[in-house]
Amino acid sequence: MPKLEVKELKPGMVVEKAIITKRGQTISKKGTVLDSKLIARLSFYKIESVHVEDGFGEEPPVAEVAPPVEEPKPDPKPEPKPAPKKEEATTVSETMSYTSRLQADKEFQDFQLSYSENMASLEEAFDTIIFGDGNISEESIIKKAESLFASKTSIQLFDLLHCMKSIDDTVYAHSINVALISRAIGKWLKLPKSELNELTIAGMLHDIGKAEIPSEILNKTGKLTDEEFELIKSHALKGSKLLKKAGFNSDIQFAALQHHERSDGSGYPRGLEADEISDFASIIAIADVYDAMTSARSYRTPKCAFQVIAAFEEDGLQKYNTKYILTFLERIANAYQNSKVILSDGRSGKIVYINKSRLSRPIVQVDGDEMVDLSRETDITITSIL
Repeated sequence: MPKLEVKELKPGMVVEKAIITKRGQTISKKGTVLDSKLIARLSFYKIESVHVEDGFGEEPPVAEVAPPVEEPKPDPKPEPKPAPKKEEATTVSETMSYTSRLQADKEFQDFQLSYSENMASLEEAFDTIIFGDGNISEESIIKKAESLFASKTSIQLFDLLHCMKSIDDTVYAHSINVALISRAIGKWLKLPKSELNELTIAGMLHDIGKAEIPSEILNKTGKLTDEEFELIKSHALKGSKLLKKAGFNSDIQFAALQHHERSDGSGYPRGLEADEISDFASIIAIADVYDAMTSARSYRTPKCAFQVIAAFEEDGLQKYNTKYILTFLERIANAYQNSKVILSDGRSGKIVYINKSRLSRPIVQVDGDEMVDLSRETDITITSIL
């Protein structure tokens, strides 16, 4: 039963003893097979060493840790339409195959490690700001995060984030996601680099007020009482005060205070409208909702991009800054032009045309030459992207 340092661990090794943090949280049970994501999580939780079973000193073959899918890329020639059950199995396998291929890529593994390191750094930054026991600067925060967005297109970044969704949806993971999504929106808006960096920092710190909300309320799975909901809503004002005390500029303070405000006045804490809401807060509000909807919850599975676009359309775009929300939704929708998707009726196909008036309902080519215009076939939706 060798005891190895985290840096010596390799995918495929089997945990001999349960891995428990200093706070008593179980990270993995005895018998768990390590993969690259779990190893990265150990670094985040500052686990120094792990007991593993004998016989796992050599790196195992990929087949031992990859999902049991050995499916070749589909033939470009149309094939006969399979029975519904078989088709469903095929589409799920294709999704797993795409995810496993991306997760096996070195770029993803480097991103995953940097992501976990940034979660740990962000937790330390939160503590420094809250307790005031050290100095922290905007430059130090952005410097540590540079590896997350350097040399990546916005869509590559979204794909990488999608494969990180298995990480616990802590305040820190959510904050990193919101920061990176906000930065992508900022790039689409052609903001100068100095503003992009400030927007990224604002995204990192927008939820810092939640650190002052009891975890049992933040993580409650049942329905919140009115008092509990009011306490959670207070995180916006608490965060703004913390950032002001720590000396962050007003744009970053307002992002924390106003990211739950809505342009139609339906938000909180002050019911602001349209131009009363800061630009950073308006952008972060969109990123905040998108990340929440594409993350798994105890009561639902994560939604795909077109389901989120549909939710924005149904919710009423008037809740968000018109320029920012239209830019975001158009970019996301157009990024998946020519992508393979699964429809709610079980069929799979390829997006061939984006309907600008209904971005969530493109035209999909299925079964060879058949075209399905989702703007007309309103009982059919896109349920996942391959």
